[in-house]
Amino acid sequence: MPEKPGQDQVCVYDPLHALMARFENVKAVSTGGDPFEGLSVEDCLKRHIVEGIKKGLDAHLEAALETREPLSIINDVLLDGMKTVGELFGAGKMQLPFVLQSAEVMKTAVAYLEPKMERVEGSERGSILLATVAGDVHDIGKNLVDIILSNNGYRVVNIGIKQPLNNILDQAKQTRCDVIGLSGLLVKSTLIMRDNLLEMNERDEWSYPVILGGAALTRAYVEQDLRALYRGRVFYAKDAFEGLRLMGELSAGEEVSTPELAVGDRVAGHRTGDLAADRYVFDGAQSDVVPLTESPPLPFYGSRAETGVTPQEIYPYINPIALFRGQWQFRRQEGMGNPEFQAWLDENVSPIFERLKGELAPVLAPRVKWGYFWCAGEGNDLIVYQEDGKTERMRFTFPRQRDGRRLCLADFFRRPGQGEADVVGFSAVSVGSEVSVLERQLFESGQYQEYLYVHGMGVESAEALAELWHKRMRAELGIAGDDPAEMKLLFSARYRGSRYSFGYPACPNLEDQTKLFDLLAPEEVGIELTEELMLVPEQSTTALIVHHPDAKYFNVR
Repeated sequence: MPEKPGQDQVCVYDPLHALMARFENVKAVSTGGDPFEGLSVEDCLKRHIVEGIKKGLDAHLEAALETREPLSIINDVLLDGMKTVGELFGAGKMQLPFVLQSAEVMKTAVAYLEPKMERVEGSERGSILLATVAGDVHDIGKNLVDIILSNNGYRVVNIGIKQPLNNILDQAKQTRCDVIGLSGLLVKSTLIMRDNLLEMNERDEWSYPVILGGAALTRAYVEQDLRALYRGRVFYAKDAFEGLRLMGELSAGEEVSTPELAVGDRVAGHRTGDLAADRYVFDGAQSDVVPLTESPPLPFYGSRAETGVTPQEIYPYINPIALFRGQWQFRRQEGMGNPEFQAWLDENVSPIFERLKGELAPVLAPRVKWGYFWCAGEGNDLIVYQEDGKTERMRFTFPRQRDGRRLCLADFFRRPGQGEADVVGFSAVSVGSEVSVLERQLFESGQYQEYLYVHGMGVESAEALAELWHKRMRAELGIAGDDPAEMKLLFSARYRGSRYSFGYPACPNLEDQTKLFDLLAPEEVGIELTEELMLVPEQSTTALIVHHPDAKYFNVR
């Protein structure tokens, strides 16, 4: 977000740092005095970095230039401050938003010093090419790695999302990068990473060390399975700071240390197996779910569009736990009880949320496509009928649990021939592409903390719109009488039925998105499906709506 007039006059000391200092048994700096009083110029600069304080930075840099070369200030002073930031984060004593605040100060300091120094060949610590693999549009994790590495002295070439291996290797050669870093959020992306490594073997391009990261990866999969098949060196980074450690060891020519696998990792292996058909049961055996004898009346057949929803209607449906703790990654600090943490969130994080509600209202563009269709459940198949309720239009095939209740999504619908057909709903929602444009602007301008905040708001606003519209669909189906009065219970899905998104355990087949698009035609409201089955804009989500009272989230193992 653009800075507001007078923004530099705000308090330069953040309450979180006082809290962290207390845990470290270090005396907190008084917010009423000069936080730099009595410190050497080097310690002043380190405090700028660790505390994320921009005010007065230029003056302290000028003072340091009187006795040090610019490169010495960066390498010996500022990077030492970033090292402290990494140690605090690793020890759970510093929150991610404040790590990004420190990175902003580091970037500002380097930008101030760069014009004053000659470029020295080989002065960088090392170099890495970062890419989100082909078919994956998610870049928040990769961009956080970029922020941390680039502000710790490494040259980062970030080539963006949906990158095929040819371009990754071409760019790595052209920019003379030492290491390749591949990112991806989806389970499918981990399979693409495996294929990339195999192809690098075949093309004799295995000299590059490869660092892999992403939500669907496990350490065991990377450091056992993939390491066994790649002729070069491959490593797993669970977060940006592990990537920083790996880059440090690789660049220094040291033996790269690998954390010991947890028992669960050694046993469980990797989640990519969830895509394999042999992990599922497709034999049609039924669970203990009893289909309803009567279905809700069909509100209408087919699909409708809505573009008149306002951001103000969405905001009450944003789950603050998912936003504050999930997207923004604020964590309860050691020694802090839940009531104390909630009080801290109310005082320090809720105002950020309230500010962004106003600032993003002109940016968010909510739109919905939803509809209802006659259907029936047959074995593992959900049959969708034409408007006559008898002629088959298409089928979805879902996996079934191997044991336990042996649940399958198809079980929650009435069987063919059991009277009138059942009813299934589908939805596709988005808050538009402008928020993604704003995110990129913030990232490119070095406003890292705000970038994290806006990204989280965009993702959770889309989820909130899906929650709001699911509530409306329950009302249209006549089953909203079970809805809880408290929003907290709504977030816990304490209502009748459930919504399931393709790609998740109960319906993992992303190819089913094409059938949903055939039914709803969400392109009418600006939601598109890429060749790799990704939704565009990124802040979009689709769902299959089930009305059966027993329908809740479940995993397929």
